[in-house]
Amino acid sequence: MWHGWYRELAMTGRDFTAEEALRMGYITRLCPDRQALLEEAGKLAEEIAGLSPLAVQGMKEVANYTRDHGLHQGLEYVAQRNASVVPNEDMIEVVAAFLEKRTLKFKDR
Repeated sequence: MWHGWYRELAMTGRDFTAEEALRMGYITRLCPDRQALLEEAGKLAEEIAGLSPLAVQGMKEVANYTRDHGLHQGLEYVAQRNASVVPNEDMIEVVAAFLEKRTLKFKDR
């Protein structure tokens, strides 16, 4: 779907609104002002910071690899990468926290 928008905008060179950018998928959310933007960014940063550092870093690597090499090679890469890191301390922590009904405690890396 994004490819159609990319082609249209590249060929026409037209400007587009923030609402259009949201609809096209170029941005993930709109904020009415600077304060709202900072609040949203803070919430998102806190959410990501609460996740497994291993998983977040792995997702970044896989997304970049897939962007640079295409979907098929990206899927092969993620399968190989996952096989090489499973099981790991973060996965064990997720299961333990679930069973103990407690908050996740990931080690800093």
